[in-house]
Amino acid sequence: MALSAEEGARIYDDAIVIDLTCPLLREARYVDWCREGRVTAVAPTISGMTGNASTGFGMVGGWLKYEAERDDTIVVRHAADIARAKAEGKIGLILHCQGTAIMEDNLDLADAYQAAGLRVVQLCYNRKNLVGDGASERTDAGLSDFGVNLVKRLNRLNMAVDCAHTGVQTSLDAVDASEAPVIISHANARGVHDSRRNAPDHLLKAIAETGGVIGTVGFPPLLAWEGQPSMDRFVDDIAYKVDLLGIDHVGLGIDYYLGQHPVEDLETATRRYNGLVAAGLWRPGEYPPPPYIFPEGIETPQTLFNLGPALAARGFSEDEMRKILGGNWMRVLGKIWGG
Repeated sequence: MALSAEEGARIYDDAIVIDLTCPLLREARYVDWCREGRVTAVAPTISGMTGNASTGFGMVGGWLKYEAERDDTIVVRHAADIARAKAEGKIGLILHCQGTAIMEDNLDLADAYQAAGLRVVQLCYNRKNLVGDGASERTDAGLSDFGVNLVKRLNRLNMAVDCAHTGVQTSLDAVDASEAPVIISHANARGVHDSRRNAPDHLLKAIAETGGVIGTVGFPPLLAWEGQPSMDRFVDDIAYKVDLLGIDHVGLGIDYYLGQHPVEDLETATRRYNGLVAAGLWRPGEYPPPPYIFPEGIETPQTLFNLGPALAARGFSEDEMRKILGGNWMRVLGKIWGG
């Protein structure tokens, strides 16, 4: 028998809840929205789709300054920091770069980022870079020599290798090159919604075989081509991955972002969209234009707690819910990072 909505809400509040992708936090004021949604730890995006070491370290430094100025925030360096955030009623910030432009062509920068607190490194952001091909490229030639060496350096530094937005063959090569679990911070299953940005079953299985975890995304075009997805549609992706991979390999990477409704009005969001398309970072066939209204009930981080009753209604047990909400990320990130 399914758990009641009240039980689902209780489990959510008691669980460690981790959202491993949140570019909305390019503006730090939205951390408070995550607090309202009772999130334990969230991963603000350090943008690596473009930029260089100066912009990368500038963003990392901004979060270190944010932590220093507040007593309710922890920049996460070990899994134990997430557990401490939960115990102390604080919020953990997991620094996560989307793309590796900020690494330039210098592997030693990875050592410096690790020392500064960066913990999750996404190899590509849709386009080709020095590491390999992104998910939207015409080709998918796989991981470059530089990319292989970067994966090995990240392994040595206990930093997570993330294949979100990365081409399928490039991701499979990363799985082969890595001696640690590989993750996909945020990607849905093509078996639920057939977008090139989503992951095919054989890639999902390859990630799971490393011990990795895949985060389910709320960004609307990764769930449906038009309109606001329902909560059921969001949970469909979780359930599909659980059936395919087992309960230990599914987490959350919601991908709340500045161009979504109601954060930006339609005119502003459309200008942002047009800029991403013009830069070649988004392709219209994969990213239809806004408005982007996140799934019903979890439209912003403020109401993410509504996911608890929804998972309970779908028939997930308490143990399964705890794993999906954050336990699986705790396990794999603890193994990668140590602690």
